[in-house]
Amino acid sequence: MYKVVSLFCGCGGADLGLLGGFIYNKKKYEKLSFEIIYATDIDPKAVVTYKKNFSGGTVVCNDIKKIETSSIPNCDILIGGFPCQSFSTVNPTKNPFDARAQLYNEKARIAEEKQPKIIIAENVKGFKTLHAGAIFNKAISEFEKRGYKVKSAIINASDYGVPQKRERVIIVAIRNDIKDNFEFPPKTTENNKIPLSVAVPKLAIDDKKYYFSKRAVLGLKKAKNNMKRGLAQNLNEPCLTVTSHLAKTSLNSRDPVLLVDPAKELYRRFTPQEAACIQSFPDTFKFADSEFDTYKQIGNAVPPVMFWHIAKAVSVFLSGRA
Repeated sequence: MYKVVSLFCGCGGADLGLLGGFIYNKKKYEKLSFEIIYATDIDPKAVVTYKKNFSGGTVVCNDIKKIETSSIPNCDILIGGFPCQSFSTVNPTKNPFDARAQLYNEKARIAEEKQPKIIIAENVKGFKTLHAGAIFNKAISEFEKRGYKVKSAIINASDYGVPQKRERVIIVAIRNDIKDNFEFPPKTTENNKIPLSVAVPKLAIDDKKYYFSKRAVLGLKKAKNNMKRGLAQNLNEPCLTVTSHLAKTSLNSRDPVLLVDPAKELYRRFTPQEAACIQSFPDTFKFADSEFDTYKQIGNAVPPVMFWHIAKAVSVFLSGRA
């Protein structure tokens, strides 16, 4: 078993994918040869969810900048997607050079002392594309200075069995003393996308709290023509990206919604169960008690099925080094 330290673990989407051993969309994702020995996140509610689903390792709720490297165990693999809000292309007013945008330095700090064989990082597409890649290149440089060769790819979750068009940058850094022939996993559903209907088996539901009001629909109809709005999803295709503000989804936004009845102009948001399934969480995964917190954790998570394919490729690579 390869020992893993998970930074910025959130509710555990990447961690579940790394471990494997779950069923999603009637497919079994085999258990992989990893053991999570230490996980940390700054969000106490996400940590509560994490502890509901994972056991055996140390779980710490703290600001990564306040965690002494000496308190973190040695590991073979270091994973974690540092917070992505600063790199959002949806909201161009966000400052991509704020304190959160520098958290890759904390991961590099820990990697320098622990010297894991592999570092895996995940972030939004904008992390690689904003400012002509200036922020991305700085991060890569930090890992290279710590003794790593870095590979990266922009991966769409819908190409790996997830019913969601979610593009993410995946970074795999390999320690310099290890021969590098790592390859990112081949696409598994490029020509056979998993449709949203997997997560939303029926449009109409009884619970009216998920429906938008007549006032919201009227606001949608009065909105400027150039606004992206009322992004009703086709159940026969993967969904657009779900985000951390699912609980506050608006019709006058770029959030995906469901059009239940065109004639009656009935729209609704996703239920927490649907949102979790869109992110490829299995039905057995337990979320926080608060619906608001559940939405936030789901939207911030790494799709487990997508990350399973990354972890499987890393496992195959490492087994070839044995």
